[in-house]
Amino acid sequence: MPSQAIKRALVSVTDKSGVVEFCRALSAEFGIEIVSTGGTARTLTEGGVPVRPINEVTGFPEMMDGRVKTLHPRVHGGLLARRDLDAHMQAAVEHGIGMIDLVCVNLYAFEATVARAGVTQADAIENIDIGGPSMLRSAAKNFASVTVVTDPTAYDSVLAEMRANAGATTLETRRALATEAFRTTGRYDDAIWRYLSGYAAEEFPHELRLRLEKAQDLRYGENPHQQAAFYRFEDMAGQSAAEQGADGGEGAADGQGALAHTLARAEQLQGKELSYNNILDTDACWSAVREFGGAACVIVKHTNPCGTCADADIVTAYQRAYAADPISAYGGVMAFNRVVPAGLIEAVYANKQFVEVMVAPDYAPEALALLAEKPNIRVLKTGGVRPAGGGIEYRAVEGGLLAQQSDHVAEDPADFKVVSQRQPTAEELAQLEFAWKVAKSVKSNAILLAKDFVSVGVGAGQMNRVNSARVAVEAAGEAARGAVAASDAFMPFADSLEVCAAAGVTAVVQPGGSIRDAEVIAKADELGVALVFTGHRHFRH
Repeated sequence: MPSQAIKRALVSVTDKSGVVEFCRALSAEFGIEIVSTGGTARTLTEGGVPVRPINEVTGFPEMMDGRVKTLHPRVHGGLLARRDLDAHMQAAVEHGIGMIDLVCVNLYAFEATVARAGVTQADAIENIDIGGPSMLRSAAKNFASVTVVTDPTAYDSVLAEMRANAGATTLETRRALATEAFRTTGRYDDAIWRYLSGYAAEEFPHELRLRLEKAQDLRYGENPHQQAAFYRFEDMAGQSAAEQGADGGEGAADGQGALAHTLARAEQLQGKELSYNNILDTDACWSAVREFGGAACVIVKHTNPCGTCADADIVTAYQRAYAADPISAYGGVMAFNRVVPAGLIEAVYANKQFVEVMVAPDYAPEALALLAEKPNIRVLKTGGVRPAGGGIEYRAVEGGLLAQQSDHVAEDPADFKVVSQRQPTAEELAQLEFAWKVAKSVKSNAILLAKDFVSVGVGAGQMNRVNSARVAVEAAGEAARGAVAASDAFMPFADSLEVCAAAGVTAVVQPGGSIRDAEVIAKADELGVALVFTGHRHFRH
């Protein structure tokens, strides 16, 4: 039926926003009979809308604390009967079943109920809607004749179409509304399954279900010939208990819960749309800067930090991170773990630095005014800084998905083990801790040289560790003299340490654990280098 005039509507909603106005229009403008249940019927009556109680249709009272009210052949027969089949219509007449042409239903707030602190299982069970999903499914199955409305935001568009079609809706609209109804019931059943199965309590459940929504279409992927889109987690339904607790309660105030302050929920204040590569670089940058409790700046190029600095002053942190490798910083992504002041933007402009993306918890109004002078800079505001780690991260492989706890540096320097004869000085130990945190964000094999809380040489992604050491030393140049070095995984041979020591590195931190640890320790003693083992590895593939 291309167009289906509506004569009777069944309305039963938990979210009552706009329902009185919607039903008043159905009744007053189109003469539609409104059948309703319980609290919805009372709301409509109080709003001056003529209502026929559901028990007058079924011949049965609402019973069992409202568990049974719409589960009746005179409801579902009126929804499911095919208007184009004589046998269906004859059966309806024989059993006194009137047609229902529109269903307006939204469901008990099960997800909101189980999200409340201290909710009991009994409360959760009573908020499992049975009649609502049943009506939605019946109406949606018969979308050839029945209009099904699940969302108050659709009221105005449904009324507009009816006004344009003499009280009827089109088949195209009914199909679209039915599709949305099945999405709603599918999500609802999934939420109940998650709760009853204890899904959220499992870090790596047997069956993984992720719920994401499209944040935006992207112009292209890594390369122009690849199509791409950006998705973000819709809520915590696809996450483990560990990740749900990752926010430490900070995100509850803004309604995002454990999703607060993530890159996917960041607000873009200005600039062109983010590209696929922008998002990858920004994610790497934002993850890296969150390793530091004090003020820090990280500049990333091709997902590797080319400049990192921790300093009491965020402007100084930027200046020193930029100076570490100004060539690589050009066209890079920058992250800050403090509010960005105007002086920082002035420093960026003074350096004539081209910036692709800038991400920070917030910006001073004067900083935003300066940024507006260069509208092509993509500026992201997260609203806060999440602690590093504490979640589950996912990576796609062909035909599957990898899941793991997200990595962060949790090692206490007090637990580091000095394995060399020479003890590191207090200053060297502080520098080693800084280098260790930065090395975690560098692609393996990673060798990171640091001096005065600045990364001065980065060796990333080489196929062997000694080449990473050579790259880091060459990048550092004279700054290598008196610097410290970090290796994200153990040094399998003494050659990496030799390269660093020859350039002037005085102390090295690495996990240890190689079968040749003794050789590396002996070489450190021979060269007078302080060598510290952490016992933890931080590969980043």
